[in-house]
Amino acid sequence: MKNILSSPKNLKKIKSAMGAEGAEKLHVLSDFDRTLLKSSVDGQKSPSVIAQIRNGKYLTPDYAPRAHALFDKYRPMEIDPDLSQKERSAAMHEWFSEHFKLLAECGLTKQVIEEIVATKTIRFRDGALEFIDFLHEKNIPLVIMSGAPGDMVAMYLEQEGRLYDNVHIIATFLNFDADGKMIGLREPLIHSLNKDEIILKDFPIFQIVKNRPNVLLLGDSLDDVGMVEGFDYKNMLKIGFLNEAVEENLENFKKTFDVVLTGDPGMEYINNLLKELFS
Repeated sequence: MKNILSSPKNLKKIKSAMGAEGAEKLHVLSDFDRTLLKSSVDGQKSPSVIAQIRNGKYLTPDYAPRAHALFDKYRPMEIDPDLSQKERSAAMHEWFSEHFKLLAECGLTKQVIEEIVATKTIRFRDGALEFIDFLHEKNIPLVIMSGAPGDMVAMYLEQEGRLYDNVHIIATFLNFDADGKMIGLREPLIHSLNKDEIILKDFPIFQIVKNRPNVLLLGDSLDDVGMVEGFDYKNMLKIGFLNEAVEENLENFKKTFDVVLTGDPGMEYINNLLKELFS
């Protein structure tokens, strides 16, 4: 693991300001997949929350090939450097819309989601549960903004006993009928590239965080910094997990984040930082 500071002098200034104003002025804005969760498990790249449905045999036989066809069509657009951010975001919106329709069509149920979560195919980073505990003890709001289904994010946290009252999930939640079968989704549709369009003011959590102008932002993608769009912050410390292709992406990560963590590390650096500032 390596901690790379974009500007040690600027980092010191931000830490000093945040520490002086105290925990009651802070909220945490975090991605979920490969941010609070490990990027790899047992030497294998960890699937995203949504990919676990695609990779398993939980739904009708035609689901997996159709889902993989959508992946093959849209994934290259998601990472195409020649497309504008707007074009990539539009492709992602199309992909997610089609995929959620497919999930409902192929028989996704609440029971299936519970089965997937119970397998624990994905794992929280070392120290992530302690991180969530510390925020709870200090009554610091943790806002998780994720492209994963919100129902699954909540279940993963609940499974670990960490769905605390200070944890708030902004994600796409599913609608189920009385028998637990998925029948649609609740707007807004959130994916990895439209977080800059999801404005905190539009959610109930804003009433809590509006008086907490200092932000600790955690993500594993350059686009994750868009989570803070529209929020009038005072001080912000951005920490990025650069999980793969380090040499190719390091300079852009350093331009975007104040601290870059490489090597798929645990949360030790962040936990020590919070203890330094607020214990």
